[in-house]
Amino acid sequence: MNDIAFNIATWLIPLTFAIVFHEVAHGAVARMFGDMTASNAGRLSLNPIRHVDPFGTVILPMFLAITGAPMFGWARPVPVRQSQLRNPRWHMVLVAAAGPASNIILAILAGFALALVPSGEQGPGMSFLAANLANFIVINLFLAVFNMLPIPPFDGSKVLAGFLPPALALKWQSLDRFALVIMLMLLVGLPWLLPNANVLQRVVLPPVQWLFALIATITGVGAPQ
Repeated sequence: MNDIAFNIATWLIPLTFAIVFHEVAHGAVARMFGDMTASNAGRLSLNPIRHVDPFGTVILPMFLAITGAPMFGWARPVPVRQSQLRNPRWHMVLVAAAGPASNIILAILAGFALALVPSGEQGPGMSFLAANLANFIVINLFLAVFNMLPIPPFDGSKVLAGFLPPALALKWQSLDRFALVIMLMLLVGLPWLLPNANVLQRVVLPPVQWLFALIATITGVGAPQ
């Protein structure tokens, strides 16, 4: 039970903060470009309660942590009205990219923090801190790469839409209403039909591993003492 509780805590805590910062980044950049929707709804707060999705932020991550499956989750999306942006097309690209960009920045900062944690024999407190920081790096990198997939409903699809002809961009963005179906097919259906077409393993994991190695090199995490 102690191991299960430790595993849940050291994944659920960093996941919650990572997805909260991700969502707040969208809203903050939208406000910077003229859309006050998220700000007026009180969604620019770092208080996790304002962003928690009971299933996506708590239940699913706890289940994945217990079973040892890859950690995944989501928060309630921050509302953004593209029509309220001063330059709807290009500012929406920046709003969409802000979430993954915030995750990359957080991963780098966590790398520097982890490098300061003493290595070798560690007490329970330091072990808990080190595990949270290490998982925080992994989760942020995973969220950044995964969300930049150019497929609705991910942020990458909104970035891609900014570079498509307007008529095609509208059709592409209209696929957002099939978000749940697309995610289930991508994460469950496709790997079941074609085991070698596992998107997480084939597409997401390699850049996450590369970025983690880069951060480890920059920050000195894992370097010989």
